[in-house]
Amino acid sequence: MLQAQIFIDKDDMYGTRPLYEYIMQLLMNNNVKGATVYRGVMGFGINQRMKRPDEIFSFDEPPMMITLIDEDEKVREVLTLLRSTYKGGFIITHHVDQFEA
Repeated sequence: MLQAQIFIDKDDMYGTRPLYEYIMQLLMNNNVKGATVYRGVMGFGINQRMKRPDEIFSFDEPPMMITLIDEDEKVREVLTLLRSTYKGGFIITHHVDQFEA
């Protein structure tokens, strides 16, 4: 199985809707096994500027991470589709094993 993590800012938009909603809908429409959106408390990216959206008087965009998991081929297929419509963000993948008791 392959897990992907997509890092974006909460306020990123795709047209008139939040990017994270667009991505989640894309994942659902393509029958991905599962995905979750996480809102970060603090983070920084390539620009090395710390984002602290929960501090008083902070205008920083909260960092967001969408994580998804499915079979290798499905994850690669849906990420290729996402990249054909959205070029931003930062995406990583790694192999995972499903634990069954």
